Amino acid sequence: MLSTLVAGTGHLSRAAAAPDAWWRDAVIYQVYVRSFLDSTGDGIGDLAGVRAGLPYLRKLGVDGIWLSPFYPSPQHDHGYDVADYCDVDPVYGDLDEFDRLTADARRLGLKLLLDIVPNHCSSAHPWFREALAAPAGSPARARFHFAPGRGPGGDEPPNNWRAMFGGPAWTRTTEPDGTPGEWYLHLFTPEQPDLNWRDPAVGDTFESVLRFWLDRGVDGFRIDVAAGLFKHPELPDSDDPEADERSRDSVNPLAWNQPEVHDVWRRWRRVCDEYAALDGRERLLVGEVSVPTAREHAEYVRPDELHQAFFFDLLSAPWDAAAFRSVIDEAVRDIAGTGSTVTWVLNNHDQVRTVTRYAGEPGVEGSGLGAARARAAALLMLALPGAAYVYQGEELGLPEVLDLPDEVLTDPIFRRTGSRKHIRDGCRVPLPWSGHASPFGFSQGAAGARPWLPQPEWFAEHATDRALADTRSFWHLYRDGLQLRHSLPQLGDGTLRWLDAPPQVLAMVRGDGLVCAVNFGTDPVPAPVTGTPLLSSGPCPDGVLPGATAAWWTADHTGERPAAPSL
Repeated sequence: MLSTLVAGTGHLSRAAAAPDAWWRDAVIYQVYVRSFLDSTGDGIGDLAGVRAGLPYLRKLGVDGIWLSPFYPSPQHDHGYDVADYCDVDPVYGDLDEFDRLTADARRLGLKLLLDIVPNHCSSAHPWFREALAAPAGSPARARFHFAPGRGPGGDEPPNNWRAMFGGPAWTRTTEPDGTPGEWYLHLFTPEQPDLNWRDPAVGDTFESVLRFWLDRGVDGFRIDVAAGLFKHPELPDSDDPEADERSRDSVNPLAWNQPEVHDVWRRWRRVCDEYAALDGRERLLVGEVSVPTAREHAEYVRPDELHQAFFFDLLSAPWDAAAFRSVIDEAVRDIAGTGSTVTWVLNNHDQVRTVTRYAGEPGVEGSGLGAARARAAALLMLALPGAAYVYQGEELGLPEVLDLPDEVLTDPIFRRTGSRKHIRDGCRVPLPWSGHASPFGFSQGAAGARPWLPQPEWFAEHATDRALADTRSFWHLYRDGLQLRHSLPQLGDGTLRWLDAPPQVLAMVRGDGLVCAVNFGTDPVPAPVTGTPLLSSGPCPDGVLPGATAAWWTADHTGERPAAPSL
């Protein structure tokens, strides 16, 4: 028996939404450019490599791609310290190569999103260099958060905040005459000074940046630290100054999620709507929003603000049916109720990969449990109402690389703290494409080029050529799921109903009779639907749902597979 309807996707249904609202149920593939494909043989991925990989992504069946930052940068945080927002770092190519990538993506029907970083820039940005050379109280310093220190001689920081990547959130400047000067705020690293969005010049400049890339044909932006930008105007001490550093997340309520930030997203939405009005093609704003509750999250996706915001609660949920259901219920109720759709994500460039995360205790991963759970979670995510983002390598079932030597680590968290906790290099190791030894086809320009992070020998088991040849691979599971998602009207945007199910099992109905069930337990249970599944994450005998397995069925129980669109 079906339970009561949990929720639809808000007051804009598929039928009522604008015909070009492609983002509502899109599946976007996150490309970490540095680690995707290297066309020059220098061991670093680049835009030409991304362009070469577009047919692969089209074949996989995604709707578009999101590119990590490729702008000129000293690379203290691999591009999230931007020195020029309107150019390409030579290590990744140039603007002509970017234009070729845009044209090829458009030809293949793939949307193109750029990563934009408005909370902070690089200490090498011309604005910050000008600010360092300018006197206290100058307009150049007003674009950042400069303040005098406290205590005798101003030797103590202006407040007690700690940086998310470790250490104080303030660094003291040195005046041209060599004497100690003011302090400046950086919520990540000293090489990433926070911009002061209370200065109108900052907002005006970023509008120009948006227009620069929109004029070059991009389809939208992923916004880094979208709950940031504004700080409490008085920059007071925090009751828990180490909260961000301890959690590696935006927790300090004085530094994040200030109400003024919503005016920025309204302005950006007006810019995107202006371009959409010219050609009927919507431009997407999707925010990296880390806030305590789904209700606060929903405030960012109101009709005149961001189109979408990543819902990270599914990513952070433990492998447990009740936890997953609670997260899904909250998101569908609070976020979809705004008229947006939920933006689901299981992996990204900042988190331990699901295959490792779901494996449980160290050493369990070799049992295959982590991989089985990751496959099941993928089918669940693709069956949920709304949009989904897939991180590169997720479709290959890549585990986290946990044993990178200290001397090759590049994450600023490790450099600032000396701790390997929360470091992100392990999910950023360059992809394996082919062969049995590093660089596994990642570097195309020269034989034997060493990737910027070393690839382990076991990457051979996950290489793309092997995945394509093995119909039981993660790759085929993702491709089959994406094809069905495109061909079945019940999937994508639409309603969700829960079925009664045993403990540790989630079973839901999407639209008119498509059932998805996930067994979070280890023992098999009766399947909620008889007949052969349309798709399952592992072997699924008729009438049985094994442990750590997900499956899809249609309500007519025939098991007949609808034809998938040709790619």
